[in-house]
Amino acid sequence: MSKIKLIVEESSTVAGRVFDYSIQFLIVLSLISFSVETLPDLSAESRQLLRNIEIFTVSVFTAEYLLRIIVADRKLKFIFSFYGLVDLAAILPFYVATGLDFRSIRVIRLFRLFRAFKLVRYSRAVQLFHRAFRIAKEELILFLIATLMLLYFAAVGIYYFENPTQPEAFSSIFSSLWWAIVTLTTVGYGDVYPITMWGRVFTFFVLLIGVSTIAIPSGIIASALGKARELEDLEPKQK
Repeated sequence: MSKIKLIVEESSTVAGRVFDYSIQFLIVLSLISFSVETLPDLSAESRQLLRNIEIFTVSVFTAEYLLRIIVADRKLKFIFSFYGLVDLAAILPFYVATGLDFRSIRVIRLFRLFRAFKLVRYSRAVQLFHRAFRIAKEELILFLIATLMLLYFAAVGIYYFENPTQPEAFSSIFSSLWWAIVTLTTVGYGDVYPITMWGRVFTFFVLLIGVSTIAIPSGIIASALGKARELEDLEPKQK
């Protein structure tokens, strides 16, 4: 059991690396087959091949999921962890949809996209990003709260400037939130826009703030990535 645990949870051995690369290959293969399924006019042979690929990959993912539960020191903690839930979400749609003929059940197939998240476990770069997020977690949460407050203030401001002139487009603060989101993020779809002078002046300042809302988290994450890289470089020396 200790050998299996080493293969499944570590990539420091040849067998562990082969296991990781094999799972990564099957994840990519599964996502490609998922995309190919949407092509029109596929032959019956092609659909059967894609079905066989789906059965095979899900079987391997199921075995991997069960193995990880078996070798986990704290099984319940793994089951309800991020990776445990992602692994479950990657295989569950196959078992739920099998044998059901309801057309609405097809939406469950979207959860097959969770298989892409399985790649996170095997990506060193993503792990570095995860460490950086943990370093800058408090700053990012504070920035998120500040951004939500700005969105609300922007919605309130544009509502009072534009509601008298455009009661349908800016009928309430809640409807004004859409304008606030697309403006503060500098997307600007143009479906709702101010026509009064003070509304446009207000929009100008919201756009300026929007530029900073993009730059600030980028700087925070870049700084955290630098710290995460330094910690990663120090780990071999500490060992």
